[in-house]
Amino acid sequence: MSGAPTSCSHTGRAGSRAKARVIARPARTLGVEPFFAHFLSGLQSRLSNEGIATQLLIVEDTEAEVAVYRRWAAENRVDGLVLLDLTVDDVRPRLLADLRVPAVILGGHGAPLPLTSVWGDDHAAMTRILEYLAGLGHRFIGHVSGIPSYQHTRRRLRAIGDARESLGIDIASVATDYSDTQGASATRRLLEASPRCTAIIYDSDVMAGAGLGVATEMGVPVPGEVSIVSFDDSILTHLPHPPITALTRDTYALGTLTATELLHTMAERPEPRAVQAPTPELVVRGSTAPPPGA
Repeated sequence: MSGAPTSCSHTGRAGSRAKARVIARPARTLGVEPFFAHFLSGLQSRLSNEGIATQLLIVEDTEAEVAVYRRWAAENRVDGLVLLDLTVDDVRPRLLADLRVPAVILGGHGAPLPLTSVWGDDHAAMTRILEYLAGLGHRFIGHVSGIPSYQHTRRRLRAIGDARESLGIDIASVATDYSDTQGASATRRLLEASPRCTAIIYDSDVMAGAGLGVATEMGVPVPGEVSIVSFDDSILTHLPHPPITALTRDTYALGTLTATELLHTMAERPEPRAVQAPTPELVVRGSTAPPPGA
């Protein structure tokens, strides 16, 4: 897995100030996911207003990422950092708190963390999708998830577990690395299973688009025989036929909010706090309908 750190560093004590990021994702997914482009655009826009540039570094794994943070802190190069994709038992927040490097986490669960976090309620967001599909009459639903070690993936899976009993639905999850290739492979696996699910939820718009392509290739009508929903919304969900039902949020604004919290942390060194971003809203489009025979 590759990563890209986001941090704030300076080129010298009298030099221009900069901020950097480190992201732990497979490198091939970073170039195609609109979420990152929109988020980083919002982050950079807010920081640019303060005359601050940003720096993006790609690393191989979490171990390499931690080594970068230690080196930057030792060299006094870092003014601030944004952490992405928290994992289960993530060591990075405590490390940066101990190194006394100003940092903000994108993610979390609203509970106290060693660093300030900007978080969204993934459990509530996934529940919105499941309630909508159950209301249409879907009882067997597929889920093409992201990387299982990520905390936000775990919260979505927890929402699925809760919904099995509360909504009386059966859900089959297939884990992926967020790539279109694995999203397509997971879709084929779900559509070839017997009994076949009547709806599929995707953890990203890239995978939802790939899944729609697979369904079309296999001759499975969307939404006639299978409905498709994306957890992320972008131009990738608007362009296909049919357009894809998706959870939508202002990702650019999420970037500016994260930058604002980072600037505050750098200037004031306040006690860590959890700042909740708005829960995404479900936008219904042509890719969803009641299941056959409902």
